[in-house]
Amino acid sequence: MADGQMTAAAFLVAELRRARARRGWSQDELAKAVNYSASMVSAVELGQQPPTAKYLELVDRALDTGGLFGRMSTELVSLDRAQVWLRGGRAIEKQAQALRWYEPLHVPGLLQTEAYARAVFEAGGLLEPDEVQRRLLDRMERQEVLYGDRPPKITAVMDEVALRRLVGDRKTMREQLLHLARITTEHPRVRILVVPAAAGEHPGLGGPFILAVLTADAEVAYLDSQIRGQELDRPQDLQRLQRVWETILGEALPPQESAKLMREVADSWS
Repeated sequence: MADGQMTAAAFLVAELRRARARRGWSQDELAKAVNYSASMVSAVELGQQPPTAKYLELVDRALDTGGLFGRMSTELVSLDRAQVWLRGGRAIEKQAQALRWYEPLHVPGLLQTEAYARAVFEAGGLLEPDEVQRRLLDRMERQEVLYGDRPPKITAVMDEVALRRLVGDRKTMREQLLHLARITTEHPRVRILVVPAAAGEHPGLGGPFILAVLTADAEVAYLDSQIRGQELDRPQDLQRLQRVWETILGEALPPQESAKLMREVADSWS
C-alpha cells in the first residue's frame, strides 16, 4: 500500500500468494517447483524482495498461468512509485537516464567482473552455493543495461581503498581493475573516478548510494545495505545526497588520472 492505495506491485504479490494457494502448494513446494529457495519465495510474497523476470517466468510455468505474472511485472509494476521493492535497484538501473553512483568499499555492481562478483558473494561463506549462483546470475544480467539501445549515462566514484582491497585473488583484482580502466576510456556513457587515499575523511564515507534520474522531473536515490535496499525520493533526502555527491566529486581525481591509477594498481596485483 502507498498513500492508502493498492499498488500494482502489492497486487502482484497478493496474486502470487493466491495462485500458489489455489494450487494447494506450500511455499516450500513452490520453491522446489521453480528451483529457488523457500526463503526467496517467502521474501517475494512478503514484498521484501522484488521478483526477477526469471522467477516470474518459472512461477508462471509451474502454476500454468500463461505468462500472466511476467506481463503484470513488465506492463503494470514498472509504473509504480512506492516502496523500494516495487522497482528495486535492478529496475532503477534499467529505467534511469543517468546514474550517479558512489561506492567507498567495493567496485559498483554494474562494473564488476564475474570473478570479482562471485568473490563478493562467497565472502565469509555466509551464502549457500545456490544463493551465490542466483545472485551472480542476477548481477551479470543487470550489466546488460550498459550495452542496450539506450544505456544510462553513468558516473561512478570509488575510493582508492576499493582498488587495493583484495577481493578473491590477485588475478581477480588485476582483471577487475583493467576492466574498469577499459570501460571508463572506451564506453561513451560511463565515467569512473577515484577518490585518492590522500583525500582523508569526507562525507561520502558514510556509505554507498545511487542518485538516479528517471525522467526530466523524477529523481530517486537508492541506498543498499546488508539486509535490503531503500529508495528515497523526498526532496530533503535528495538534496542531502546531492550535496554529498558534489563534495565527493571535489575530492576525486580527474578521469585520465583516475584511469591511470586504476592501471597502476592493476599492475601491483600482478
